[in-house]
Amino acid sequence: MNANVTKFRKDHTINWWLTAAIAVLSLTVLIPLYFTIVTALKTPAEAGTFSLPSSWRWQNFADASAKVNYPLAALNSAIITVAAVVLTLLTNTFVAYAIARNMDKKFFKFLYYFFIAAMFVPFPVVMLPMAKQMGFLHLDNQFGLIILYMILGLGTNLFIATGFIRSIPVSLEESARIDGASTWRIFWRIIFPLMSPINATIAILTALWAWNDFLLPLIILTDQSNQTIPLAQYVFSSQFATNYPMAFSSYLMAMAPILIVYVIAQKWIISGVMRGALK
Repeated sequence: MNANVTKFRKDHTINWWLTAAIAVLSLTVLIPLYFTIVTALKTPAEAGTFSLPSSWRWQNFADASAKVNYPLAALNSAIITVAAVVLTLLTNTFVAYAIARNMDKKFFKFLYYFFIAAMFVPFPVVMLPMAKQMGFLHLDNQFGLIILYMILGLGTNLFIATGFIRSIPVSLEESARIDGASTWRIFWRIIFPLMSPINATIAILTALWAWNDFLLPLIILTDQSNQTIPLAQYVFSSQFATNYPMAFSSYLMAMAPILIVYVIAQKWIISGVMRGALK
């Protein structure tokens, strides 16, 4: 009995050095977050210090919402984010399935490495040609922005999904083909449901990217009525030059929705990436 207890204690020994390192590193996030929150609730005269505000100015959030037209910007961000997630799931996963099941063919292997290589091309290199092309095609709007999120995320999504699909037994598909199922039906009825962990990961990563992105909306969107939250905050930044509490209030309002989504779904992000990389 004592031997079993001793063995249990050894197996569950806490690594205090690692715990201390994590605690110290967490301060790099917690301290700026604390500074943002307390600054958002101060007067302009009190901004710039780590002390708590003398009076809690919740009115800063209402003023910031009015300044950046938060309801419209949030609606634009939500439309672009949801559409980008749906379109990405409907297309990228099917491309990943086609490549994963044909990796023995040179053409599909070339496509796989081509899309993966695109991940390493610096965005500033293609930024100007991309903006010119989208303007020429009259896609300098929300629809064009959604298309770009779908295309530019293909390399990362292929890397995550292809390994997982190849771990799914081909015998499942062969049995379905014997029953007369087409490739299209096999994918949507068998493969796509089995990809739920990977689909969740792709959806969350795409949502985080589309909601927080600043550069793509800046170079693509030409109509100010279509601007997203990060872009709206940039347009009105000159008004916040001496009013940091109002600026920080707008940052917190922009961060809150996607932060809640991430906190709820972070376990699917980690598990999905690990499954895609290891399988």
